[in-house]
Amino acid sequence: MKATPRPAPLPVREGNRDRKLRFALVGCGRISANHIAALQQHEARAELVAVCDKNPEALAKACAATGAPGFDSLDSLLAHSDADVVTLATPSGLHPQQAIRCAQAGFHVVSEKPMATKWEEGVAMVRACRDAGVKLFVVKQNRLNSTLQLLKRAIDAGRFGRIHLVTVNVFWTRPQSYYDAAPWRGRWDLDGGAFMNQASHYVDMVDWLVGPVDNVHAYTATQLRQIEAEDSGVMSLRLRSGALASINVTMLTHAKNLEGSITVLGEHGTVRVGGLAVNRIEHWAFEKPLPEDDLVQQASTQPTSVYGFGHPLYYANVIDTLRGDAHAEVDGYEGLRSLEVIIAAYRSARDGVRVGLPLVF
Repeated sequence: MKATPRPAPLPVREGNRDRKLRFALVGCGRISANHIAALQQHEARAELVAVCDKNPEALAKACAATGAPGFDSLDSLLAHSDADVVTLATPSGLHPQQAIRCAQAGFHVVSEKPMATKWEEGVAMVRACRDAGVKLFVVKQNRLNSTLQLLKRAIDAGRFGRIHLVTVNVFWTRPQSYYDAAPWRGRWDLDGGAFMNQASHYVDMVDWLVGPVDNVHAYTATQLRQIEAEDSGVMSLRLRSGALASINVTMLTHAKNLEGSITVLGEHGTVRVGGLAVNRIEHWAFEKPLPEDDLVQQASTQPTSVYGFGHPLYYANVIDTLRGDAHAEVDGYEGLRSLEVIIAAYRSARDGVRVGLPLVF
């Protein structure tokens, strides 16, 4: 059934403040449980009114878990759902076309990372939502980790002085069975490789904390997994500030995920945030201690997966923004920044050259 355009939904505020924001979830796979659980934590202000997946088993499971009506196609959902916001938890390469269709039908959009696998398609998403007068949010929940929030405040306060070097490690494992379970995984058009998928949050983390990035030189390799894209890669970055950074990624760590970490070395301080997914502050030392340093021990967490605890906090910002009480922490324009760095890395690895930013077409 073809969707019919509708007026863009208004922010829920003033006279409508008591109405819950209505969300629809498209894509009921691996990450969908995080979105469902996050919305349940905001049940006083938001509700899940529709779920959608072309896989009958995944759809039936999501309907049973949420009690929401199910749709087997995006067109059917857009035509018949009364949602205000559509969350896209589908394969990454589908996000641009789906977001554009949602925007043209008058829905706000929340896109899982990465927002797109091609630079020009990410730009098209932003333009479509802007032209339709709807909001585009890109999920970067790791920014809201308590550990990274402390690090961000220290950087913004100038506690490091001049930052010299930043290193990021993403040493995880994704066995061949992970890729075989969903044929879109590891494909260039729908997923990308370790940089684009698993390390997307970590590329964003570097740009958000110490960026912007000036240029990129990268190597990628498909060493063991039978996929189109890379299972490992290294990226060297020069930042606009003059600092240097490196991002080292592999999905071939033996047996289990090992670490997701960032180390910042500056003139007056050194910080390392490690753990499975930047969830534990392992070193925190500054030339001039401050009372807020007492918060370091409380900031570390023990997530049960690499996704962490950020999705509920991210949805809080989405809800606040649509109610007119806040600005989007990661909108489409912010989402483009890390996508640009990853695309530059892929071009560098492909052509054997250093790639400067911004990208020029």
